[in-house]
Amino acid sequence: MDQEHSLRENMVQRQLVARGLHDAGVLAAMRKVPRSAFVPDEVRALAYDDAPLPIGCGQTISQPYIVALMAQAAALRPGDKVLDIGAGSGYAAAVMAQIAGHVQAIERHEPLALQARARLRQLGYGNVTVQVGDGTLGLPSQAPFDAIVAAAGGPYVPPAWREQLAVGGRLVMPVGQATRRQRLLRIVRRGQDDYEEQDLGAVAFVPLIGEQGWQGGAQGMHAPRR
Repeated sequence: MDQEHSLRENMVQRQLVARGLHDAGVLAAMRKVPRSAFVPDEVRALAYDDAPLPIGCGQTISQPYIVALMAQAAALRPGDKVLDIGAGSGYAAAVMAQIAGHVQAIERHEPLALQARARLRQLGYGNVTVQVGDGTLGLPSQAPFDAIVAAAGGPYVPPAWREQLAVGGRLVMPVGQATRRQRLLRIVRRGQDDYEEQDLGAVAFVPLIGEQGWQGGAQGMHAPRR
């Protein structure tokens, strides 16, 4: 086993399995996707550390445990259509693409979206589409989605996402009234107007900026009127 594979296996065993993550598909995906390919050169030596890392534009790549936890909570299946909000580096999209049929990823920062698109293409992820846009509005042209996963925290679940989630679909996102402290929620759509909610614990994500999230820049952010 070469060093890269050894680092990934160590990450899976110590950071994921040891904390109770058990989904075989997610663990296999985390073993296969090279996190080192999704971080800047200056932090590549830290790629398999148990920590988020900066990727530019004031954004981060989530720690491996969080990526795996959210993918497990999304209960991904082969053939699923997934909406990835806040694509960032493209790492989470790559992990989910190992399991699902197709991942539609939205990133509001154009430089990150372009980098993620090129990186995923180079690595052979033909089942991931990355586009620039306001992720809080979802992607109605591609709905419904079997899973929606958000890597940014909002003050509430955007109505657009609820509407675009298929019946039986799973939505995983951080929700909280503080822009850097949230609860990770798993929401399952049981019927047309029937949503089942589960709290997976405290998390800290960057703010979800957009029409149905936090509005404004780093200063003076506020929740939109509903």
